[in-house]
Amino acid sequence: MTDMFTVYLVDDDPGVLKALSRLLRAKGYDVKPYSSPQVFLEEHDEAIPGCAVLDVSMPDLDGLEIQDVLTAVSGSHRPVVFVTGKGDIPTSVRAMKAGAIDFLTKPVKEQELFEALSRAEAMDAELRRLRSELDVMRAKVGTLTPREREVLTHVVAGRLNKQIAGELGTVEKTIKVHRSRMMEKLGLRTVADLVRMAEKLKLSK
Repeated sequence: MTDMFTVYLVDDDPGVLKALSRLLRAKGYDVKPYSSPQVFLEEHDEAIPGCAVLDVSMPDLDGLEIQDVLTAVSGSHRPVVFVTGKGDIPTSVRAMKAGAIDFLTKPVKEQELFEALSRAEAMDAELRRLRSELDVMRAKVGTLTPREREVLTHVVAGRLNKQIAGELGTVEKTIKVHRSRMMEKLGLRTVADLVRMAEKLKLSK
């Protein structure tokens, strides 16, 4: 567990909030407790590494609805651990299908909670690494000229230089120059690397 990992606790039971906050802070976690789902959604900061521990059953917004709002409104991929006072199998199945780290029953066992948070931290770190990697790729693609972008699309589609030249109304030699410059700007060496990058950025058509 890193010093910068934040646990957002959302539960309408003040006693649960107080007990879990005390427990997690004793373990060194940065804890942000919320009794109101709406306030949590207003203050939630996707840029902060962490996870959300959400009560499934709350009167205004339940934990699953909070997760849906996070994803729909901000595109959040915040790791989520659900807790509930009822062992509802259909709800737990829905939660896990929605990508939950775990579905814990109250009273939450310390070891189960810490294990779930450990997995959440690992997932959060991996998601941030992948997003950072994509940001770097997008920045490189942003340096391409409009013509180089066109060539990229055709290369990813599997067309040869001669075919691309015909499509773009130019000569094969010119396409080779654009292709070489494009690969250099992207820091790639092979067409396979280019295809993988295009798939990650959804550039292929």
